[in-house]
Amino acid sequence: MGTAREEILDAAAELFAERGYAATSTRMIAEMVGVRQASLYYHFSTKEQILAELLESTVGPSLAYAERLAQEALSPADALQALVRYDVGVLLGARWNVGILYALPEIATEPFTRFRADREQLRAAYRRLVAAVAGASSPDADVTGDLVFGMVESVIGMRRDLPALPPPDRLQQTVAAAALRLAIAP
Repeated sequence: MGTAREEILDAAAELFAERGYAATSTRMIAEMVGVRQASLYYHFSTKEQILAELLESTVGPSLAYAERLAQEALSPADALQALVRYDVGVLLGARWNVGILYALPEIATEPFTRFRADREQLRAAYRRLVAAVAGASSPDADVTGDLVFGMVESVIGMRRDLPALPPPDRLQQTVAAAALRLAIAP
């Protein structure tokens, strides 16, 4: 599959997504990978560090993409749709639905500071794009930006709750079109 670190992350993602974070021990992760628990601690000092890295991997690529989009000469509408399609693709493309762990109470603690900061930066990027699409006429652009951000993240729940999803490209396009409609709504 990959490096020992990647195998640990994959096993942890599967266990966290399927069994829950609290119900998963580092011993279980190590057993799933086929290493001793001490070997796991060579790569990650805590279970929280494993979860933090997994969560950051769900937000980091989209945040980097939003930053690249800001440098391109796209219209705000095109940039918004591109970011939505990309972000939905990241959330759908992950092997395990780690996004379902965003609401864990533990996420409010120190080990997850970077994840929370990155997620807020991504939310701010959505707000900026929605405001640029809506123009000065929308006093509620921040709220609308938050709604678009939430709509993108709703694919996490869809992955969890629905027996089958539409093809990823169709879902990406549908969410992007809905985001644009929401942004330009009076």
